[in-house]
Amino acid sequence: MNDKLNGAEAMLTSLVGAGVEVCFANPGTSEMQMVAALDRVDGMRPVLALFEGVASGAADGYGRMADKPAATVLHMGPGLSNAMANLHNAQRAQTPMVNLIGDHASAHLQFDAPLTADIKGQAKTVCHQVKTCKSASNLPHDAIEIVQAAKTNEGQVCSLIIPANTAWEDSASVEVTPIQFAKKKVPLLRIQAIADILKNDQCNAMLLGGKALREEGLKAAGRIFKATGTRILNETLPARRKRGAGVFPTETVPYLAEIAIQFLKPFDNIVLAGAKAPVGFFAYPNVPSQLHSEHTSLPLLCAIDEDITDALITLAKILNATEDADTQPRITPPAPRNELCPMGVGAILAECMPENTIVVDEANTASLAIHPMTQGAARHDILGLTGGSIGIGLPMALGAAIACPDRKVICLEGDGSGMYTPQALWSIARENLDVTVVILKNNSYAILDLELQRTGAKVAEGNASKARSLLSLENPTLDWIKLSEGMGVPATNASTVAQFRHQFSQAMNTRGPRLIQATLIKVDLAAAMAELMKLQTP
Repeated sequence: MNDKLNGAEAMLTSLVGAGVEVCFANPGTSEMQMVAALDRVDGMRPVLALFEGVASGAADGYGRMADKPAATVLHMGPGLSNAMANLHNAQRAQTPMVNLIGDHASAHLQFDAPLTADIKGQAKTVCHQVKTCKSASNLPHDAIEIVQAAKTNEGQVCSLIIPANTAWEDSASVEVTPIQFAKKKVPLLRIQAIADILKNDQCNAMLLGGKALREEGLKAAGRIFKATGTRILNETLPARRKRGAGVFPTETVPYLAEIAIQFLKPFDNIVLAGAKAPVGFFAYPNVPSQLHSEHTSLPLLCAIDEDITDALITLAKILNATEDADTQPRITPPAPRNELCPMGVGAILAECMPENTIVVDEANTASLAIHPMTQGAARHDILGLTGGSIGIGLPMALGAAIACPDRKVICLEGDGSGMYTPQALWSIARENLDVTVVILKNNSYAILDLELQRTGAKVAEGNASKARSLLSLENPTLDWIKLSEGMGVPATNASTVAQFRHQFSQAMNTRGPRLIQATLIKVDLAAAMAELMKLQTP
């Protein structure tokens, strides 16, 4: 490498020195200097995404599993716009992420060229911090500042806007600064106050979020449960949660507000440990938005941006909670029928999923049935839909597999949500990643069919309903076999439990990308709701 570096090369060298090793990119003209710099600077792995929403979702999956930021390379305002849905999910997950967003050269902005946009205004809606670089000499420092911001507290989504001239002009310096996470400690007095609450004879629960749902935090929470009887809950859609055989089992706050309200009703206190107060995903007629009862107090142990694990360990020590709680036993439940349904899929997952699997869950309505069936599966990490914006499952599996190349990744994906970002399959094939995608195919936006009933919206009956036509994925039906094979991922179809067991077991025992289209039987929605109510009632 020559001694004199341009801004892009100096920035890339600085990012690698700070521990950023992967960039998920969909670049354009304004980012060509960054692209060229990859050939002159060692240590950065570029991964091409065919859509910016894949790049941002992949960086989210990488950050959740690697516990350090990846970079995205996005093309100006429109590229950022395409990435924003999954940046929203990443922000809710407190994922460390660095977005490198190209912009017009500073002198060109005055001419209002077609791609000119308010990039900073857009980025502020989905990022914790946004900075615009002013010169090539500042670019390495600005990059390090953004990495440091991304590693603040539990993790943050941060963006650096890079005018094209700052990338091509000569840079004065390179900054090589390894950066560690900076965590805020919870005040001891606050932890002591929570200990006093948990010593009372009231009905108490603790709601865990963030890194509290990792191995160390769960072990401390289990000891608190053992010592005080405090029931340990977890958020409905956690960013990352350790579960399965050998792990202390937490109780999930149900997604369905009607069930969650009854679930939370008995508690006098719900201690918040890295989680927000539980609220309904949406408003419904005659259903409260807050899911806890009016008599329930919500004392705070630690906020989302504080050191949750340390707070739980300290709380356990104050309570003299030294005895480990019982862990989840290994359970393989039977499939309820021969035809394939979500519970049958869950039964086979529990039976065949290997130890240390990463499960990316965007199965939506099917998850409501799969989740309780896999509680006793082999130990695994599960990544959830934190922000509720669908289209993250396939990209997140891509990023998780790059972060953890020695671990099997399973992506549970709805057929409707999968169509938001199917381009991720191409990147999975190109990188030859060990990802098994299970498409839960019911030929509909089943989650919206469920919500149609819950909101009480009145629609016409029968095939003439224009409203229901907006929820159907039939006429024509999606063919995920052809779609997947066209992207380079081998695919098969399963419509019975036996077929799915054979195909899934084979996928678990071989490496490389694979897609299984799990064609589900049609079910009566009212009957399915009743079945789900039984599964989710504690």
